[in-house]
Amino acid sequence: MENSVNLWPLIGVAVIIAGFILRFNPMLVVVVTAIVTAFAAGFPPDKVLAEIGTGFVKTRNLPLIILLPLTVIGLLERHGLRQHAQAWISRIKSATSGRLLIVYLAARQLTAAIGLTSLGGHPQMVRPLIAPMAEGAAEARYGKLPDRIRFRLRAHSAATDNVGLFFGEDIFVAFGAIVLMSTFLHEAGIDVEPLHIALWGIPTAICAFVIQAWRLGRLDRALDRELAGGALAEEAARDEAAREDTARAAS
Repeated sequence: MENSVNLWPLIGVAVIIAGFILRFNPMLVVVVTAIVTAFAAGFPPDKVLAEIGTGFVKTRNLPLIILLPLTVIGLLERHGLRQHAQAWISRIKSATSGRLLIVYLAARQLTAAIGLTSLGGHPQMVRPLIAPMAEGAAEARYGKLPDRIRFRLRAHSAATDNVGLFFGEDIFVAFGAIVLMSTFLHEAGIDVEPLHIALWGIPTAICAFVIQAWRLGRLDRALDRELAGGALAEEAARDEAAREDTARAAS
């Protein structure tokens, strides 16, 4: 007679979804989810506390590793990193936002494919450098940008980083997901080397690059259509006036 599967631990999924929907503190949500899942699985309280303590000891240096680069980036931004990036890219007459992001997409995919996934990222690369450079390239061609265009360029910059990382790291043979797939297939009786899985990730990465590059080309054409008229300066002026009003109201 087969033993029934205990599905009560899945209540942790509902807890974490509810916590994020209600916008509670993410750290608190994760801890509560872990405790609820452990008790639902029948773990005694002493074992739950022991596992939480073990995890804390193993990762106590992680905040330092995360905060130090963010502190450096913050200091660089305070001393004009974004402005210098915009000024530099605006001097390249042939640069467009789409072309710039295509170059970054290629660099992000290639570096991720050899395991250098930390060379890019939203906080250390996209926000202080890539997004301001995309805005600077657009400003050099069209003048002052309205907020809706700035937000669109920032969204495309973030998406480009995501695509480059996600499909580039699948080519790296030591990537955790590739090892996991190889182990799972081996347990199912299918012997596949991690190298073969990584090699079959190359066609997918190429397709992802082509599709994203096409989307970025469409971005350039859309900007040409939308910003060629004279309404751009008026819209940008209205946005600037709205920001000044908000700043005065806040002060």
